[in-house]
Amino acid sequence: MMKKLLVAAFLLLSSSLMIAQTTITGTVNDASLGGPLPGADIKISRKAVGTTTDFDGKFTLVVDDKPPFTIEISSLGYQSQKVEITQNNQVITVALKENATALDEVVVSASRTPERIMESPVTVERFDSRAIKNTSSPSFYDGLENLKGVDINTNSLTFKSVNTRGFATFANTRFMQLVDGMDNSSPALNFALGNLLGLSELDVKSVELLPGASSALYGANAFNGIMFMTSKSPFNDTGISVVAKTGFTHQQASGNNAFYDASMRMAHTFSDYFAAKATLSYLKGTEWFATDYRNTSNGDYIAGDRNSDVNFDGLNVYGDEVSTNIRGVAQILESRGLIPSGASALIPSVNVSRTGYNEEDLMDYDARSMKFGGSLHFRPLGNDRLEIIWNSKYGRGNTIYQGANRYYIKNFFMEQHKLEFRGKYFFVRGYLTSEDAGDSYDTRFTAINLNRKWKDDQTWFGEYVGGYLTAALGGATNDAAHIAARNAAQTGALVPGTTAFQQAFNETISDPDLATGSKFQDRSQIRHVDANLNLKEYIDFAEVQVGGSYREYSLNSRGTIYTDFDGPITYDEYGIYTQIQKKLMDDRLKLTGSIRYDKAQNFDGNFSPRISVAYAAGETKNHNFRASFQTGFRNPTTQDQYIGLDVGRAFLVGSAADNLDRYTTRSIALSGNGSALTGVPSIALTGRAAYENAFSATSAGVFAQTGNVADLVVANVGLVKPEKVTAYEVGYRSAIPTGDNKLSVDLSVYYNEYENFIANENVVAPLYGNVNLSDTAPIGPGGAPIPLAVASLANGDLAIFNTYTNTESDISSYGATIGLNTKIFNGFNVGLNYTLSKFDFDQSTDPDFEAGFNTPEHKIKFQFGHNNLFENFGFNINARWQDEYLWESTFHDAVIDSRTVLDAQVNYRIPSIKSVIKVGGANLTGKEYLSAPGVGAIGSQYFISWTINN
Repeated sequence: MMKKLLVAAFLLLSSSLMIAQTTITGTVNDASLGGPLPGADIKISRKAVGTTTDFDGKFTLVVDDKPPFTIEISSLGYQSQKVEITQNNQVITVALKENATALDEVVVSASRTPERIMESPVTVERFDSRAIKNTSSPSFYDGLENLKGVDINTNSLTFKSVNTRGFATFANTRFMQLVDGMDNSSPALNFALGNLLGLSELDVKSVELLPGASSALYGANAFNGIMFMTSKSPFNDTGISVVAKTGFTHQQASGNNAFYDASMRMAHTFSDYFAAKATLSYLKGTEWFATDYRNTSNGDYIAGDRNSDVNFDGLNVYGDEVSTNIRGVAQILESRGLIPSGASALIPSVNVSRTGYNEEDLMDYDARSMKFGGSLHFRPLGNDRLEIIWNSKYGRGNTIYQGANRYYIKNFFMEQHKLEFRGKYFFVRGYLTSEDAGDSYDTRFTAINLNRKWKDDQTWFGEYVGGYLTAALGGATNDAAHIAARNAAQTGALVPGTTAFQQAFNETISDPDLATGSKFQDRSQIRHVDANLNLKEYIDFAEVQVGGSYREYSLNSRGTIYTDFDGPITYDEYGIYTQIQKKLMDDRLKLTGSIRYDKAQNFDGNFSPRISVAYAAGETKNHNFRASFQTGFRNPTTQDQYIGLDVGRAFLVGSAADNLDRYTTRSIALSGNGSALTGVPSIALTGRAAYENAFSATSAGVFAQTGNVADLVVANVGLVKPEKVTAYEVGYRSAIPTGDNKLSVDLSVYYNEYENFIANENVVAPLYGNVNLSDTAPIGPGGAPIPLAVASLANGDLAIFNTYTNTESDISSYGATIGLNTKIFNGFNVGLNYTLSKFDFDQSTDPDFEAGFNTPEHKIKFQFGHNNLFENFGFNINARWQDEYLWESTFHDAVIDSRTVLDAQVNYRIPSIKSVIKVGGANLTGKEYLSAPGVGAIGSQYFISWTINN
C-alpha cells in the first residue's frame, strides 16, 4: 500500500511540475548574412534563467515561469531584441541585425552609465570578446595595441604596460588599469601589472579605454588615461570553456624558444539566486634576452668596448658602474707606503671601472604566470536588482621589470579580494590588494656584490694600480699597461657557469642588504573602498550620480625599497564626486558636468571639474559633435614620497617631508685629499642633503670641465607636490552610409597644459661643505681659502641623488586621432587609424629636468580581415608603423628607432566539437625592435591555439 502511495505521489508531483514548466524553442539568424547565429543569448528579462543557441542557431528554453513573460535575445555586436512569450511550446524565429558600426556598441566607463560610443561625451575605445576572437596578436592584451591612440611598451614577454597620450614609463603611474573595478597596480612598485594578474581571455567581456584625464570621476591616478577590464558574469555566460595555445618565439640573441599558454573557465548558474565561476590560466615561455652591450660610460651611447675604454659601462652589463680615478687610489697607496714615493705620478688620472657581468649571466629568463580567480554571485531577490559578489584572485609568476635598474621579478605573488554590492543603479565595493616580492632581486646589485664577494673594491683597484705600475715600469705602452692591470685585478674572478659562481650568486640574491646582496622584499598592501549611486529612479529632470572612494596604503619593504626599515609606512587618501547629465532637443543635445574633490594625507586637497557637450546632428542622429573641458591631477606615488634606494649610479630619495631624515646613504669612501681634509675615511649623507645641500647636475658637470666656481648652481629642488593637467578636447563621430554598409569615422583633437609636472631631477651633493660656499679651508695656492664644497667636488667626493620634485617650466602636449572603419566586398572588415602626439617643453628653462614624453609623434595602424571568408574560415591582418622617438628614464636615455610590425592569423571553426583553431604570428617581418633602451629586443612570435566552447 505504501509503495503505491509513493508512486502516486511521484506521478502527481511530476505532472504538476510538467504543467508548471514552459518550453520555448526557436532559431536565431544573422539578418545580414542570412545564416544561423551561434552563441546568441536567450534569457528571461531581469533573470539569470537562459540558454544559448547552438552552431545551427537553434535553442530550447525550459523555464518554470508561466506566460506571459518577456525573453531577451542578444549577441555581441548585434542589436538585441525582446520577444513576448504568450503560450507554452511557443516557437519563435528571430533575425538579429548587426550593429551598423562599432560606434553602436555600448560603453559604461565614459559617464559611469550605459551609452553608445556614438553618444559618449569623451573619447573612448572598446575591445570586446568578439575582437579577442579575431585578434591576430598572441594574446588579447597584446591586441589592445591595435586601438587608435594606444601604445604598449614591452618590458618583457609577460609584462607590458598600456599608455595613451604620452609620458609613458614601464611603471606608468599616470595611467590606471581596473579589473572588475579593482586597481591592478602593484602597491609598492606602483606599476600596473599588465595582465600578470589580469583576466583570462576566456573571461573577458569587454575592455574599455578612456584616453586622457579622467580624474573627475575616477580620482587621482586617472591622469593620463584609464582602462577597464570587465569579466563575464556566471549568470549570463555559463559552461566550461578551454583554450590551449602553444608556439615559439624567435630572437637573434636567444634563438627559438617554445611557449605554452592554457586557460580554463568554469561557470554555473545554480538558480535565479546563486551562480559561481572559476578561472585558471598558466603561461610558460622564455623572456626576450637583453643584450645591448653598447658603451654608456659618459651617460650616452659612445664608441668603445671593454678593450678600448678602461671605464666601459655596458648598458646590459652590470657591476661595471663601480668606477674610480686610479690616480687617487695611487695617491692613497703612496701615502700609506704601499707603493714607492712619487709612483702615483706615473698613474694616469683616468676613471677605471670594474669588469661586470652580462645580464644573461644573472637571470634565467624563465617567464611564468599562473592565475586563479573565483567568484560567488548571490541575488537575494532572484533578479539583477541586487547582486552580492565575492571575488578572489591569485597570481604568481616570473617577469622582468625595468625601472632605475633591471629587476628579475621571481616567484612574485599577488592577491586581491573584493566584496561588492551591486544593483542596476548603484554599487558599493571594498577590496584588498596584497603582494609578496618572493625571490625578486636587482640585477645591478647582484653583479656589484658578486664582484665584491671575491674581491672588495679597495683591493681590486689597488691591484689594478699595482699591475699598471709594474707594466709601465717594464716599458709597456699605456694601453698594454691597462690590459696587464685589469688581468692582475681580475685574478680570482667568479666565472659564470661554475659552482663557485652559482654559490655566490645564490647567496647574493637571497640577501636583502644592498651593501652585500640584491634581494628586495615587499609585502605592501592597498585597502580600497568606493561607491556610486545613480539617482535616476528618484530624480527626473536629469541623471544625477554621486560617489566617493577611500584608500589606505601600507608600505612594507623592510627597508629594501622604502624607508620602512622600522615598520610599515601607512597613509591614506579619499575623494567624493558628483555628476549631472541632461538631454535636450529631442535627445540630440547632451550636457554633462562633473566635479570631484580628493585629499591625500600628505598634500592639500584638489578639485577636478569636467564639462562636456555632445550634439547629434542629421536626420538619423548619425553625426555626433563633442567638446569637453576637464582638469585632472595626480598625487605623488609611494615612490615619489617614500623611496630610499641605492641604485648604484645614484641614490633615490623620496621627498615626503618625513622621509628626508629617514634615509641615510651607505658610507662613501673619501679620496686621499678628502680624507686628509676631514680626518675621516668615509661619510654618509641623509636624504636632506639632496634637497637642501646640492648643486644641479648640469652645473656640476660644467664645473668638472672648467674648474670655474662661478659655473656651479645651487639646486633648487622643492618637495614634490600633486601634478595637475587642464585638458581641452573636441571630437566628431559619424556613421556615413556607403552602399549596403556604413563608414564609421571617429576623430578627436586634444590639448593639455600641465602644472607642477612631476619627474626626477639629478643633483650632486658634496660629501663635505655647504653649497652656499660659507665654509672654507686654507688649501688653495699659498694657503688661499677654498670653499669646502668646491674642494669636495674637485676631489670627486660627491654623491649623486635622484630626487622627486616638480618643475616650474611650462609643459604642454597636444595631438589628434582619427579612425576609419567599414566593410567592403561583401564582408571584409577594413580599418585605418592615425595618431599624432606632440610635446612642448623648453629644456633650457630647467636643464636637469626630464619629462619623459616617450611617445612617437606619428603612428599609423591598419586592419583587414573577414570573419567568415568561406564556410567556417576567417582571417585577420594587423599592421602598425610608428616613427622614432626619444625615450628618457632613470635607466637610460636613447632614441628608439621607427618600426613597422605585421601580425596575422587565420582561423577555422569546427561546429561539431564547438571549437576554433587559430594559427598566427606577431612581427612576421622578423625585424627586431625595442620598446625602450635596455629591454630585450622583441623578435617574432608564432602560435597555434585551440579554443573550445567559447
